[in-house]
Amino acid sequence: MFTYETADQKEVRRFRIAQFNGRMATVKSGESTVTGFVRSVLEQESSPPRWTITIIPNAPKEDLKPPRPTSRARPFAEDYF
Repeated sequence: MFTYETADQKEVRRFRIAQFNGRMATVKSGESTVTGFVRSVLEQESSPPRWTITIIPNAPKEDLKPPRPTSRARPFAEDYF
């Protein structure tokens, strides 16, 4: 699990909407980027409002290889016979 802390209300709203709708959210923290499902959004009691967001990261998808190219010379040649 990845824990992220923020004080930005717009960002917190985005995470809450992603959690409610069951969508994935992406967080950029420094040089690392984490994409996954939001597990919880907790508000901390402090003078400036802060929130702790917990994200369950997903494994990156494998790159799909393009299909083998076919011959483009005469694709419908059998129609003429």
